[in-house]
Amino acid sequence: MNTKPPFNYIHDPALIEQESFKQIRQLTDLNSFDPEQQQVVMRIVHSLGLPHLAAQVVFSDNACQSGMKALANNANILCDVEMVKQGITKRMIEHEPLCYLNHEQTAQLAKKEGITRSMAALSLWQEKLDNAIVVIGNAPTALFRLLELLDQGAPKPALIIGMPVGFVGAAESKQALWDAHKTLGFECISLLGREGGSAVSSASCNALLRCNRGEYY
Repeated sequence: MNTKPPFNYIHDPALIEQESFKQIRQLTDLNSFDPEQQQVVMRIVHSLGLPHLAAQVVFSDNACQSGMKALANNANILCDVEMVKQGITKRMIEHEPLCYLNHEQTAQLAKKEGITRSMAALSLWQEKLDNAIVVIGNAPTALFRLLELLDQGAPKPALIIGMPVGFVGAAESKQALWDAHKTLGFECISLLGREGGSAVSSASCNALLRCNRGEYY
């Protein structure tokens, strides 16, 4: 009888993570990023397995510092969809992230106004926005609506992680975010282009949470 295992692979989760980030550092150029930005970029690359995405990540001047401070102070984390919410590492936060996509008022407003539920959900964000962490990984319409609200004078979050994915409005919404951040006076992190999604968005937030704990790769 052949008792040799059929596959040779690493079992230790710590070794898997270490080797993953070792390879990411070898495959990407991180020289233009500071230490905290590097952690975010590597988590984005790790989430999708695409080293070329490092060149598409942009940070406002104080994005990481503002986000880390807000997270350290247990700020609200507002998510556009449940997948983003579930991707945020719960052991690193004290309060459950907030997502109103499936709230009864959201569905009613979306139907009444003929808009996406992602847009309608932002009507319930108003009292939570001030100094919050906003994580948008799925819905370009949510990001566009957020920018409209900020332009109308809504409270500014500490950080917007805007990385919706897709073909209709995704790249445009992220470019709008980047173009507006200085004029409207907010901090942001984005992955420009069509790529993005729930995984990279929550991973970016997790990277900042890990930095607050001194976990660097």
